[in-house]
Amino acid sequence: MSECKRIVISLPDSLLKEVDNVVCLEQCNRSEFVRKAMKFYISEIKRMNFIESMKKGYQEMTEINITLAEIGLTAEYETICRYESRLAERE
Repeated sequence: MSECKRIVISLPDSLLKEVDNVVCLEQCNRSEFVRKAMKFYISEIKRMNFIESMKKGYQEMTEINITLAEIGLTAEYETICRYESRLAERE
């Protein structure tokens, strides 16, 4: 592991007991547990921020997508009308 820094944290007794239970089950030490928990928490924050930015992007694109869909439907309708008109002229 690269250069490590020692930190001191304070936890309520109940939380420390839960941590110690998990540490025992996972067969690791408190430092490993805290490192994994911090990495997981940071990755979740990044994931949630990414989801929020995607959501915002989709919301911003809504109006553009509706306009494009309407243009496509209008063009398709006009094409169908011209096609039917030409068919009618041949009869």
